[in-house]
Amino acid sequence: MKMYSRAAIGMIAGIALIANSAAAANLTGAGSTFVFPLISKWAGAYKDATGNQINYQSIGSGGGIAQIKAKTVTFGATDKPLTTKELNAAGLTQFPIVIGSIVPVINVPGIQPGQMVLDGTTLANIFMGKIARWNDPALKKLNPTLSLPDRAITVVHRSDGSGTTFNFATYLSLVSPQWKTDMGADTAIEWPAGVGAKGNEGVAGNVSQFVGSIGYVEYAFAKQNRLSHVKLINRAGRPVEPTIQSMRSASANADWANAAKNDFHILFLNQPGAESWPITATVFVLVYKNPPDKKATAEALKFFKWGMEKGGQLAIGLDYVPMPENAVAAVEAGWKNIQGSGM
Repeated sequence: MKMYSRAAIGMIAGIALIANSAAAANLTGAGSTFVFPLISKWAGAYKDATGNQINYQSIGSGGGIAQIKAKTVTFGATDKPLTTKELNAAGLTQFPIVIGSIVPVINVPGIQPGQMVLDGTTLANIFMGKIARWNDPALKKLNPTLSLPDRAITVVHRSDGSGTTFNFATYLSLVSPQWKTDMGADTAIEWPAGVGAKGNEGVAGNVSQFVGSIGYVEYAFAKQNRLSHVKLINRAGRPVEPTIQSMRSASANADWANAAKNDFHILFLNQPGAESWPITATVFVLVYKNPPDKKATAEALKFFKWGMEKGGQLAIGLDYVPMPENAVAAVEAGWKNIQGSGM
């Protein structure tokens, strides 16, 4: 039996460490602030499991779309799905990874989470500046048991290109004809009034700071910042809160097989169902069909496969809804069309 010196053993161990370090992938992504808490949680667990590092920049959906088109990141993330025409023009494909909720949040003294009730029309009128004080008759009618202060409402909205804004504005367009006509729905809105902030983080921070304010954020940011969310009257006419069950109810009617044929261009806004949360949304990952770095894209797909198949409890812990099994199967089946995916 051969005997090795301590120096030789140390050299062999060092070579192995270098080899393992070289094998570990270091991937980059950018975009949606909506999904940032979950990707961060998944990335930490995934690194522990595989050694691969996922670096994600929470810069907003508009920034994520721009960076993947500029080929400066391995993947982009957006809460606004791109059309088939947009995807084909850029050589991209998209797929959803998780379901979450957008919630109006308020900073009104004495009002606890879930105490205030709003409907879509009233919410639209607040963000259009037509309802300017918390003791407005429309708010009193919806909340007869609450003591509403004679205080000005400060609207907090996104200042960056935002898929959260797209979903919020699209919902308001569905429930308020005036919003649809005057404001429309896109990642950026010409707000008539209010304070702009960057990212879900910025909106949550400003609502925390400004007494009398209202904003809209992904629910995980509301909980992390201990903000008071409102109840919304849904399409069935019932006041509901953002819960795992209400998000599942909103996404229950999704036809994932047909969605896959249409580049997963799917929204869950103002859905039927007594329990459905009306501003339920999903997040889409963007990658190239013919990636400039096929190895990096293949590793990114492995990360999202791990997240969707093994990261469900981490998602639920942050108040996201994991993708149903048939949706995951449809997403993963589509990956075979990505060159070099290995799927």
